[in-house]
Amino acid sequence: MSRSYLHLSAEERAVLQIETRRGQSLRSISRLLDRSPSTSSRELARQQATVYRAREAAMRYRTGRQHSVRRRRLTPGTDLFQMVRDHLVLWRWSPQQIAAKLLLMSPDDPAQRVSHETIYATIYAHPRGGLKKELVEALRQRRPSRGSRRTTAA
Repeated sequence: MSRSYLHLSAEERAVLQIETRRGQSLRSISRLLDRSPSTSSRELARQQATVYRAREAAMRYRTGRQHSVRRRRLTPGTDLFQMVRDHLVLWRWSPQQIAAKLLLMSPDDPAQRVSHETIYATIYAHPRGGLKKELVEALRQRRPSRGSRRTTAA
């Protein structure tokens, strides 16, 4: 019975709204939707009004998903990316040195600072191509990709 978690669809929310207005129990609605009763209960509890409205719940869900996306700090084409690239490729600085320099240059502006891990993650996140090859070759240890994390028995 291993079922992967899926968010409620707009149709399922509409059924939930109709059936709760008809006075059906949570368990019968959950059986109808082939969902756990706790899923229906949580969905109804999220709604702050006394009457469940599927359209409002769907809108809240979409806006919540939009706000949950993390913004990338180092995006190609920005001044910050260009500065990091120049220090890495032209001046052969390590990501640690670049991160320390950015901290000294902009101590009061967190938008102009990135950690060395962010720099590494940006390098390795690039798709294959000229830019990635150029950035990886600029690293002192020219490894094409990061190794997989290995867990050891403790």
